[in-house]
Amino acid sequence: MKALVTGSTGFIGSHLVEKLVARDYKVSCLIRKSTKIEYIEGLPVEFVNADYGDVDTLRRAVEGADYVFHIGGVTKAKDKRLYFLGNHETTKNLLAAVRKYNPGITRFVLASSLTAVGPGTGSDPVDETTPYHPITTYGRSKMEAEKECLANSPAVPLTIIRPPAVYGPRDKDVFEFFNSVNKHFVPLSGFGRKRLSFVHAYDLVDGIIAAAEHPKAAGQVYFISNDESYDWEMLGDIAKKILNTWVIKARIPHWLLYTIAGISESAARLQGKAALVNIEKARDGVQSNWLCSPKKALNELGFRSKLSLEEGTAITIEWYKKNGWMK
Repeated sequence: MKALVTGSTGFIGSHLVEKLVARDYKVSCLIRKSTKIEYIEGLPVEFVNADYGDVDTLRRAVEGADYVFHIGGVTKAKDKRLYFLGNHETTKNLLAAVRKYNPGITRFVLASSLTAVGPGTGSDPVDETTPYHPITTYGRSKMEAEKECLANSPAVPLTIIRPPAVYGPRDKDVFEFFNSVNKHFVPLSGFGRKRLSFVHAYDLVDGIIAAAEHPKAAGQVYFISNDESYDWEMLGDIAKKILNTWVIKARIPHWLLYTIAGISESAARLQGKAALVNIEKARDGVQSNWLCSPKKALNELGFRSKLSLEEGTAITIEWYKKNGWMK
């Protein structure tokens, strides 16, 4: 089977490419000329240069593909408009290219996000029936990408995957938390318990492929997640044990978190860069419930994550150390 992967050189996309190659897929990777390919360099894949802004240039990428895995997107931007350009418009154009040049495609898979739905209310996890209520620009841009997909169904057989917080080798976001633990500091938002769902990258790509290949998953949306409830303090305790270190836990009041985020955002704006921590990231961080239910994926796809948080964290930290990210 032939698969096109966008975002193939990034964190999740590179793991997906490796898994597809291992399953004997013929893989094409849609890249830009400036894209670094270190994670998939040497794999038996074809690289296709194309412009997301031009449907006709996407022809070579989508033509003949049995599967399109749209993993690429924008998670950080210095301008809110860029979130919609990188998440909604690219999805819209890729779907248009599929409809025009590959109408017989087997499946189009969109990697969306829990943030497209928004946080849970009360103590219950969100599921696939929860109405959209995103609280950030990133979440709204992912919501629009999802709506674009749903508007093209059933003309395009598609499946939407919504992961929660993703961690694993090559990740740069949760790495900052692990690295902080390695430096004996565990930052915690507020004074209440902030519950959330996690999924390891290895489990996520297994779930993505399972959903893509399942005939009944066309037109469906799935949360792919570990089925346990966690919080950042628990993750810090697990990392501390694996690293065999000591830590100081610091609870940061919400007002101070917003202040730090505002300063970081202003400094980044002056430098013309996207801030690692900004006001919207702070808004995410003060929520008490970022839980999602993976029951639909279990019931319909038979999918369940294999790695516990302890196992996944050990694998991830070992990779960071081996590759010089963490000493």
